[in-house]
Amino acid sequence: MDRRQWVQLLAVLAAARPGAASTAQQPQGRATAKFTREQIASALKLMGLEFSDAQIDMMLAGVNRAAGDYEKLRAIDIPLDTEPAFSFHPGLPGSQPQAGTARFKPSVVRAPKKKTWGSIEDLAFLPVTGLAPLVKARQVTSTELTRMYLERLKRYGPKLLCVVTLTEDLALEQARAADAEIRAGKYRGPLHGIPYGLKDLFATKGIKTTWGAEPFQEQVIDRDSTVYSRLREAGGVLVAKLSTGALAMGGLWFGGMTKTPWNVEQTSSGSSAGPASATAAGLVGYAIGTETRGSIVSPSIRCGTVGLRPTYGRVPRTGAMGLSWTMDKVGPLCRGVEDCALVLKAIHGPDGQDRTVTSAPLHWEPGRPLAGLRIGVAQKAFEQASGEMKDVQLKALEDLKHAGAVMKPVEMPDATAGTLGFILSAEAATAFDDITRDGRVGQLRDQAANAWPNSFRTSRLIPAVEYIRAQRARTLLMEKMEKFFEEWDVVVCPPFAHLSSTNLTGHPQVVVPCGFVKGMPAGLSFIGRLWEEGLPLRVALAFEQATEWHTKRPPLS
Repeated sequence: MDRRQWVQLLAVLAAARPGAASTAQQPQGRATAKFTREQIASALKLMGLEFSDAQIDMMLAGVNRAAGDYEKLRAIDIPLDTEPAFSFHPGLPGSQPQAGTARFKPSVVRAPKKKTWGSIEDLAFLPVTGLAPLVKARQVTSTELTRMYLERLKRYGPKLLCVVTLTEDLALEQARAADAEIRAGKYRGPLHGIPYGLKDLFATKGIKTTWGAEPFQEQVIDRDSTVYSRLREAGGVLVAKLSTGALAMGGLWFGGMTKTPWNVEQTSSGSSAGPASATAAGLVGYAIGTETRGSIVSPSIRCGTVGLRPTYGRVPRTGAMGLSWTMDKVGPLCRGVEDCALVLKAIHGPDGQDRTVTSAPLHWEPGRPLAGLRIGVAQKAFEQASGEMKDVQLKALEDLKHAGAVMKPVEMPDATAGTLGFILSAEAATAFDDITRDGRVGQLRDQAANAWPNSFRTSRLIPAVEYIRAQRARTLLMEKMEKFFEEWDVVVCPPFAHLSSTNLTGHPQVVVPCGFVKGMPAGLSFIGRLWEEGLPLRVALAFEQATEWHTKRPPLS
């Protein structure tokens, strides 16, 4: 059998899943190949199926007829930001978020009566909760902060490879506008005048949005993402588009490998590589990232930042690059736990465009006593660690106990999560179907077996039936998780212990620095119920207030 026909046939049988198609494209106008009984029988072996000759003969007409439809489908121009005609919702029937008024009561932090810093650069590592009172009291201007962060971005950005585009002119314009409003008594809130960075997969009109990938280096999208629009409305000052691993994988982008400021010989991980690196290095006040399966959690650990992956459907993804429509989430990377709550408040809620977003109230009560919370601890997962990492994490649990958390051992239901991982692969291959077909995926720097190009090609052979079956098994996992969280408010665990399962079910996760292992930050994570980000944030805040890990600064020269 001709190799080209073999690839085409496998694609025909696999292509019923959304967007799937063969890696080889026939020239327009060429008749669709006619497949034989032998070819179909060979392809069926890939799927663990064996039919009789008579049954395959009966299939032939339908398979060949469908092949023509697939060719027509591939010829349709589908923009990259087009979502499929289905939506994922993390809440099961009867367990939708409760309506009501948000209980959002941030801590009241006042500016010092006297100036407590020398150089403006002394403020570089303050969290938003420290910067905002200074800006509000006009002890420091947004323009001064913006110039300071721009200078640090220019100084350290090339070393860390965390900056794609410096938005200097825009930033100074937004900073001057913020200062004018604040002088006039129009204070928009704690993000007003605070410089921040965006992961470079959020559209910003008139500014490049490269997705970190060679085929899109010069891409300018003619609209603003919802997240950027909301931060602009909150008075935020965009100082940079920060690096994302190419097409949201890892830390490698077309400019190189993004580094962690704790060791510039090591990657910051990804794919929210630049947001984590820049925030940890004091180059921005905070940053916005995305997560599909670890892209906020992992770089937050490597860089020692606080990362929040909100509930799936909490923040609109409108104008953001789509990788996996049923798994992508948007969240903040900050230098303090309460910062994450403040940023989430500014960007959450329906926008009338992303139909997955629910209008659930956002609660944040930093003064809520821990005594009333049902806190579980994944004790077995902690015990599986070894050496210095185990010592650091067990010490973190002791610190959490001393902070007032009463924890009981639990085991979360995630046994099937690993089996369902190809859901992401199938959807990602669909999202980047066009560049795989026309060969542009070959421009990506990383062409290894575990990189996107090979994953996109391999995923063409995921059968539609298995993809849908996996989504049904995902529902069973969601049901088990829903039942589990009837008994618990927060689960404390190692950051990667339940990462795959909670990304599949859409549960929120917070990660905070909790020590160092071989000179690199280690992390502790808190998983919460759907739509209840405020609870894991509250327990994380207790840990932060009881320790000093969030105050440590990387050794930048």
